[in-house]
Amino acid sequence: MKRSDVPTRLTELAAEYALPADAPAQLEAILDAMVSEHASITTVRDPMDGVERHVEDALTGLRVPAVRTAGTIADLGAGAGFPGFALAAALPETQVRLVESVARKCAFLERAAHTAGLRNVEIVSDRVEAWAAGHDAHDVVTARALAALPVLVEYAAPLLVEGGTLVAWKGRRDPQEEQAGDEAAALVGLSAHEVVALPPRQDGQDELERRLYLYVKVGPTPERFPRRVGVARKRPLAS
Repeated sequence: MKRSDVPTRLTELAAEYALPADAPAQLEAILDAMVSEHASITTVRDPMDGVERHVEDALTGLRVPAVRTAGTIADLGAGAGFPGFALAAALPETQVRLVESVARKCAFLERAAHTAGLRNVEIVSDRVEAWAAGHDAHDVVTARALAALPVLVEYAAPLLVEGGTLVAWKGRRDPQEEQAGDEAAALVGLSAHEVVALPPRQDGQDELERRLYLYVKVGPTPERFPRRVGVARKRPLAS
């Protein structure tokens, strides 16, 4: 794909996912901001790569009905802004909060959101565990390339309304991780709902497997969650 093909590919994705008319231009602005950013935000430094590795991958979340209808989304460990930015462009009536603990990444996210004109985006500069208390009003929580499933369910549970959904982007299936995620989910008020298989992504000569793991909040999260910052990673609820 040539750089000049980026708008064409974004237009194709807009048609495939029924995006608003201004979404392709907003997404192109985000990709351009990534390339011009001097700080280490992502290993992807070319908009042509960013279309497939970030934008297309993020938009697969729209295959989940709960994402399409969400009023509020919290994107954990937002990094370079995906899937949060893509979902915000796709769903302009949805409030999308990008939660990121690294200050330089938050500064980039603020600039990029402003440049792209994404008015439904809020940048939260904090650790997930520290911010989660008192912020349980989200219909959907997203996480992409952030942590193992047992850690993700613990991060997400305090942030979700009952009936809300965690959507976790993952690659190849790992039965042990899946079992641990299910066991941890039961402890924090979530229940494993579905594993959505996605078309593999081509990366050079390799095909990369992709899946979305869905967990639904079926009951209240015990008051002891979230645990202190760092504890979920150091001592997962199940492993």
